[in-house]
Amino acid sequence: MAVAAILFDKDGTLLDYWLTWLPINREVALFAAGGDAELARRLLRAAGQDPLTDRVAAGSALAAGSADDIAAVFAAELGGGAGDGLAQGIEAIFRRGGARHGRLVSAARATLLELRRRGYRLGVATNDSLGGLEASLGPHDILSLFEFKVGADCGFGAKPEPGMVLAFCAALAVSADAVAVVGDAAHDLMMGRAAGVGLTVGVLGGTSERRDLEPYADRIIDGIGGLLQLADFAAIA
Repeated sequence: MAVAAILFDKDGTLLDYWLTWLPINREVALFAAGGDAELARRLLRAAGQDPLTDRVAAGSALAAGSADDIAAVFAAELGGGAGDGLAQGIEAIFRRGGARHGRLVSAARATLLELRRRGYRLGVATNDSLGGLEASLGPHDILSLFEFKVGADCGFGAKPEPGMVLAFCAALAVSADAVAVVGDAAHDLMMGRAAGVGLTVGVLGGTSERRDLEPYADRIIDGIGGLLQLADFAAIA
């Protein structure tokens, strides 16, 4: 079946991961460490970000996890030093930081507008919260382009589980085989495969290399603008 609807990941796909999330990751680590800079570096490393190079490991908590996932990694590292409300504190920083640091990838808005013009129905799914999604994308005048928005706190589970895709299908009354999932992480594409979507598209430029995406991607593109050159996304008849 031809693609009729597209469910996008947010970070690393629509938002530039490196410009948006490196300062936020450092802030949440310092928060969890109670201001102890050396401990914050330990927490960053445990969650997947090298504090010296700022490279983030594909599939790590900081690359693809929810606030709960990151809090769990931090808590394991802190042992008895992890206080109550760690995940909530991280989530609050995510919302503030997303609004402050969120940067769209250069082709994102033009690509979304063109896909809408071609007749595609669009959604966005993230392991961030819905509030974090709205805070980081809201300033860029693209939220109205999506008929469906979902975060890990919306009751449909988190990636790589299929729940977000299935909720997208139900909300738009489309079958899974008419949906494409587009994302920069294996978690995104695994979610799509688990839901039985018709197409998975891996996007380079986030935290994943081509080799990370190849096992789960039907197509791989350098950036979101590459969708417009794929025959799969020609205008809907």
